[in-house]
Amino acid sequence: MNLNHLDPYVEINTANSSIETTSLSCISLETEIPEVLYRSMQEFIRSNPTWDQYTVLKSALANFLFQNGCLDRGVTEIYLNDLFSRSDA
Repeated sequence: MNLNHLDPYVEINTANSSIETTSLSCISLETEIPEVLYRSMQEFIRSNPTWDQYTVLKSALANFLFQNGCLDRGVTEIYLNDLFSRSDA
């Protein structure tokens, strides 16, 4: 399996012969990150109990995509929700 290539889940609609991308609620993602980023993420999570590693990575990815021109409404919604959510720290 090539981990550098992401394929969307595609569903073929045989009724009208179209192909639709099905929105998935979650996927599993495996990646390597520099140790300095991992340690910083651990420190952030320890000082912000409402966050976990999944929330941090989701927020970082949405931030990156939004700031680099992604126009997907779901990405924008995640970005804005994270931008205006309050941390308990």
